[in-house]
Amino acid sequence: MIVCAAAAALFGAGVASAQSKIAVINLQRAVLDTAEIKKAQADLEAKFKPRQAEIQKLQYELDALQRQLQSMQGRLTPQAELELTNQAQRKQRDLQRMTEDLQADVDRDRNDILSQASQRMQEIVKKLAEERGLDAVFDAGDTVYFKPALEITKDAVAAYDKAHPAK
Repeated sequence: MIVCAAAAALFGAGVASAQSKIAVINLQRAVLDTAEIKKAQADLEAKFKPRQAEIQKLQYELDALQRQLQSMQGRLTPQAELELTNQAQRKQRDLQRMTEDLQADVDRDRNDILSQASQRMQEIVKKLAEERGLDAVFDAGDTVYFKPALEITKDAVAAYDKAHPAK
C-alpha cells in the first residue's frame, strides 16, 4: 500500500513537472543590449573624455621629461638632473592619482547605471514571465543546455526598451 502511494506521488510529480513552462535569458547580455545602456555608455565616455585628455597630456609630458633625462644624461649638472628627476616623479604621482580617481569615478557611475538597469530588467523579466504563464526563468550563464526556443533575451530587451526608452 505504501509503495503504491509513493509510486502515485512520483507519477503525479512527474506529470506536474511536465506541465511546467520555463524560459532562459542571458541577463547580462539583455541589460547591456538595451538602448538605455548604450546611451549611458556614450554619455559616460563624453563625460570623462576631458579628464582622459588631461591624463594623456600629462603622460606625454612625463614621457618627454624621461626622454630629456635619457638624452641629456651625463651632460647635466647634478642639480639640473635632480630637478628633472623630481619633476618627473611629481608628474608620475599626479598621473597615477588622476588615473586612479578617474577609474574610481567611472566604476562608480557605471555600477550605479548597471545596478538600476539590472533591477529594471528583473522587473521586465518578471512581467514577461507572468504574461506568458512561465513558472521559472533561468539565467543562461547558469544553464548547461537549453533549446534556443526557450530563450527570451531579445524579447526582454525589446520590452525593456519599450518601457524605459533611452533619453
